[in-house]
Amino acid sequence: MQETHSNPGATLSPQDFGPLGRSLFSSCRWLSLLGGTVFLALVAMSIVSIVGRKLFSAPVPGDVEVLQMAAAFASASFFAYCHLNGGDVKVDFFTARASAKVVHWLEAMGSALVGVFGSVVTWRALAGALSIREAGETSMILGWPLWIAQILMVPGFVLLALAGFYMAALHVRHSVGTGSGAAA
Repeated sequence: MQETHSNPGATLSPQDFGPLGRSLFSSCRWLSLLGGTVFLALVAMSIVSIVGRKLFSAPVPGDVEVLQMAAAFASASFFAYCHLNGGDVKVDFFTARASAKVVHWLEAMGSALVGVFGSVVTWRALAGALSIREAGETSMILGWPLWIAQILMVPGFVLLALAGFYMAALHVRHSVGTGSGAAA
């Protein structure tokens, strides 16, 4: 479903990005494609496991563990791409009649918060992974180290933080009127 924007002058897309933004966008796109591929593999594994369980009493060993660990990585891989595409949930009821400048400032604040959130989640995911590694925790059935699954989420959250801060800077640039050219 394609929605119409009530204030198209305040909407930014990847075409508005400069070289740094295009590089960030490309990295986010590739990570999201990798995450999507992981989800497709998880669906295939789940089908094989369910059919094996029902027909042959032989599910894929540790299927739930693999699903949990891989889905954590895959989920974290989409956030930055979504933010750079403007795919976040937005309620523009209050800003429908606001000027583009006001909307850019609000978008800049929201993106800055996304950047802060991404930074905090990166920090805590990394700290948690190192703590789990130190404790030597493993999964129950397969005995896989749990820290690996957690640390694989970190690149997605790093890109989310970078995407948030990049979009904040881009919106600030557009709000002060210097955004007629490409951003850094």
